[in-house]
Amino acid sequence: MKVDPDRELVERARAGERAAFDLLVARYQRRLLRLVLRLLRDQAEAEDVVQETFLRAYRALPRFRGDAAFYTWLYRIALNGARSTILRRRQRAAPHGLVPSQLPAPVPEIGTPESMLLSKQVMQTIDAALEALPLELRTVIALREIEGLSYEEIAQIMECPLGTVRSRIFRAREAIARRLRPLLDLPVDKRW
Repeated sequence: MKVDPDRELVERARAGERAAFDLLVARYQRRLLRLVLRLLRDQAEAEDVVQETFLRAYRALPRFRGDAAFYTWLYRIALNGARSTILRRRQRAAPHGLVPSQLPAPVPEIGTPESMLLSKQVMQTIDAALEALPLELRTVIALREIEGLSYEEIAQIMECPLGTVRSRIFRAREAIARRLRPLLDLPVDKRW
């Protein structure tokens, strides 16, 4: 088991030192916001979830056992908050369908207006593909590709086996690739 780089700050915060917890907030606030924003796609909701995450972590700090790294525990709290927000959102509103983009097949030269448009369309397609993914797949791909976490760290955060993480990342990448193939005029993978 790796040594938790936050251990000293966590112990000081548990002993009542507010400044130590403030340092932990400063260390992880941006990363958590980036992750939660990627999942929720709403700045205000993401900020609320992150604020609630730190509040919950502060209140639960005396019960933090240290079995996992502090950031793993913190990410788990944030993901649970994001899930709850998504569930509340689904209860309030009916789901909406995605409109596929009509995109040109040839890839233009780099730096031209056409290439900039294609780049924008690729990003929109990736965003739409991420939005269409089930929460579990969207979460693992965000943790891996955006946060750069290892498969083992993701397994701890998601509280699932390593093989499940690998499978979910593979399925998420495949779903995104399926949405990009028509845009980039890529051949279809014949393995399926």
